[in-house]
Formats: sequence, structure tokens, C-alpha cells
Amino acid sequence: MTTLGALIIILSTFLCLLLVLAFIKILHKLWWTPIRMQRLMALQGIKGPSYRFIHGNTKEISNMKKEVMGRPHILSHDIFSVVQPHVHSWTNIYGKNYLQWHGSRAQLVITEPELCKEILNNKDKAYRKREPESFLKKLVGDGLVTTAEGEKWAKMRKLATHAFHGESLKSMIPAMVASAETMLERWKNYEGKEIEVFEEFRFFTSEVISRTAFGSSYIEGQHIFEMLMKLGFLLSKNSLTIRVPGISKLFKTGDEIESEKLEKDVRASILEIVRKREEKVMTGGEDSIGSDFLGLLVKAHHDANDSQRISVDDLIDDCKTFYVAGQETTNSLLAWTVFLLAHHTDWQEEARKEVLQIFGKQTPNPDGIAKLKTMSMIINETLRLYPPAVLVLRNVEREVKLGKLIVPSNLELVVSIVALHHDPQIWGQDVQLFKPERFSEGVAKATNNHVGAFIPFSMGPRTCVGLNFATTEAKIALSMILQRYAFTLSPGYVHSPFHHLTVRPQHGVQVRLQPL
Repeated sequence: MTTLGALIIILSTFLCLLLVLAFIKILHKLWWTPIRMQRLMALQGIKGPSYRFIHGNTKEISNMKKEVMGRPHILSHDIFSVVQPHVHSWTNIYGKNYLQWHGSRAQLVITEPELCKEILNNKDKAYRKREPESFLKKLVGDGLVTTAEGEKWAKMRKLATHAFHGESLKSMIPAMVASAETMLERWKNYEGKEIEVFEEFRFFTSEVISRTAFGSSYIEGQHIFEMLMKLGFLLSKNSLTIRVPGISKLFKTGDEIESEKLEKDVRASILEIVRKREEKVMTGGEDSIGSDFLGLLVKAHHDANDSQRISVDDLIDDCKTFYVAGQETTNSLLAWTVFLLAHHTDWQEEARKEVLQIFGKQTPNPDGIAKLKTMSMIINETLRLYPPAVLVLRNVEREVKLGKLIVPSNLELVVSIVALHHDPQIWGQDVQLFKPERFSEGVAKATNNHVGAFIPFSMGPRTCVGLNFATTEAKIALSMILQRYAFTLSPGYVHSPFHHLTVRPQHGVQVRLQPL
């Protein structure tokens, strides 16, 4: 045998060995590990739908969602079986907590408030945010919402808390009022007619986050919002898509290519806004940096202290996070609140009486906003029935005891917000009814002291930093609407809640406006 022949045999053997090792690695990930996890949890009484090779349960979940969307639409607040049909079905079959599969990734679905509280309070530091998947990372980057706990998260949380609480939040109220006045000026064209409010609130909330967090109008931020909306659509579209390990790195789908382009364009647009702010500082001095969120981020980026300084990527990712979160959550909340008040006009009248008693026909002010008890009850009940987020995800960092369970590392925990908010064992047999009075004595009384049962903005150290911002913005908009209009549901309204980033009305919310 020639030397060349021997070399070819050695190379061929080596390549075959590599292929065998790669095959074993893939088989271990896609078959052995899931089967082992399934058996481990079954020994502790945790059952669930069987693991399917490569896809897990994603095809079943997708089919359930398609089947729900094809059903006739009825006006009911029972949205659990609609926005999370798989969780609704599988909790009935397998119990309150069960195991499901996102591809080969095991997910323990949690619907018990006590376990939810334990996970989200995270006192043992065992439950962390996991690395965001491709489309989510392109949408919000590695910002405050997605980054794991640690020095970076603490730094970003401190900045955001300063920007959206206390006196900083009070200083944003005039901009919120001005944005609401702009919206209501448009509404004059619809007096005595039908108006679709979901889209109206999208413009309103986009302008508020632009003005308050970035010192610009909606027009200036419009291009960024439109690109982020497209990225959000691609994220929802691909949320149940499973790529075979190794193959996804070699071949990109059309959606992946489009999302990469959108991500680059969003980055360039945000950098341009940052550049303008930096130029303003260069010409106007340190005082012109601004006290809004963008100003705080720019200041932190140029901080002389290395431990306080944030990178350009951190700055961009947190801008994206607040463009998305600051708009999506309040948009959903306002649309569903108006829908509920249009459907339950007795509560609309109660809310109007309170607004007129506190503000009269005057502009809402901070002291009055804090006194809106009926409005707060209505908002809480809206957030219970139609929570913007449907779930909270955490990753188990190490083997840990959760309640009576021993959960292994790398298991993903899925806390179903919708399941908790619609559980008759917590809220009573009238759980599907709109009853704001259940919150008249606070959340603890409403939940029968089930801490962790009401979590529209999560809970624990990672409670949404924009909670007060969102509720203040909603109270201002609702107060100003109630001062001017009575409204009822349009006969053409089609009730179809669905999950797209947040729980939103698929066909919008059409109401008839009657000026007061």
C-alpha cells in the first residue's frame, strides 16, 4: 500500500469517527437526555405529553392553537382555553404541574401560586433568565428584560428604576397628558360614530414612550416602532419552530435573513438618536444631556467610573426593550379596559363618577391619579382577565428543591400567568366574570392570600420596572376619555383574544363614541 493510500484510509477513518461522535452527540441531546428527564420527573409524579423526536410537543401545540382560532367567536372572558389551549388541556389531563417539550428542551409548566412565588422570589438564586432565542434577542437584545441576574442586570435595573419611579415618573405626566390630548383631538372626527381603539392606543402609547423615555415625538421614532413591530411578528411566527442542531447554522431561513436586516436597521436608527443627543451635549453642555431614560443611558455610557459605565450594545438593547415593553403592555391594557367598560357600562359610569369627582373637567394631576380607587380596581380586574404577558420563563441553574420536587439543572420552568389568573380554586366560581369589586380590599384579599396568584407584571426582584409607568399612563388616558365620552361596543365587534407578544384583540376593539 502506498503512503498516499494509507493517508487516505487514516483521513477516512478520522472523518468517520467524527461523524459517529457527532451522531452520538445529537442522539444524546435529542433522545437520551429527554427520555432520562421524562423518567426522572415521572418518578416524582410529574407526567405530561410524550416527547416526540426533534419537535417535542411543538406540533401538537401549534395544531391546538390553529383549532382554537377556527372556532366560532363568542363573547366570553374565559381566555385560558383560547390563548393557551395546550396548558388548559394538559393541566386537566396531567394535573396542576406537568412536563412538556419545546423541541428537546424539557419545560415544567407551573400553575400553583406557591411554587410560582418560590420561583419568582428566587431566594436561592437557582432560577435565572435563560439566554434569549434568536428572534427574541433580535427584538430586545440582551437588555433588562432578558439578561440574567448579575452585575450587568443590577446596573441596568438601577438606571431604569431611577428613570421610571418617584419624581422622574411625576415629571413624565405632562407628556402623557399632551399625548392623550393629541389622541382625543383625532377622536373628535368620530363623535357619534364607530372608532377602532386598539390602533389608536398603539399610536398613543408609542408617542408616550417616545416623548418620556427618548425625548422625541412618535414621528421621529415611527420608523423604529415599525421595524420592531415586524421583528415582533417574526418572533411570534417562529415561536414554535424547531431547527435541527447544526443545520440552522449552515442554512438561514427567509425570516432569519429578514430579522437580521431589521436588527441592523433598528441598531442604526437608535445610534442616530444617540448621536443627536451626544451632539446636543457637545454644543449645550452637560445639562443638555436630559433626565429622560435616553439621557441616563447616554450619561452611563460616558461614565468615568468603569464599574458604572455601560457599553454601546447595552445602551441599544435597553432602548429596544423600552420601545417594545413601554408600548406593547399599555396598548394591550388600554384596549381591553375600554372593551370591558364598553361591555359593562355600569362600571364605566362608576369610573366616570370617580374621575369627575376627583378632577372635574380639569387635566389629571399626580395627587388625583393616586386617589383613583375604582379605576385601580378596574385596571387590576382587566389585568387579571386579560394579562398582557401569558407566561414567565426561568431556567434551573443547578439541582434544587422546588416545593416537594427535586428539579434537575437545565430544566426550564414555565409559569402560566393566564392559568393562575383564571383558576376558580383561587378566585372562586365567578372567576370568568368581570368583577372589579373583588379588588376593593387589595390584591391579598382578592386572591384569598394566595401570594403569587396575581402576577400581571411578574413578581419578586424582577417585577416589571415599568409597572407604575404603565398604570399611570393608563389612568391618565382613561380619565381623559371618560371626561369627554361615553362608549358602547359596536355591533360589529368580534371577540377574538390571541397571543402575539401580548394578549391582544385579533380584530381590534370597535366602540361607538358619544360625546358628553
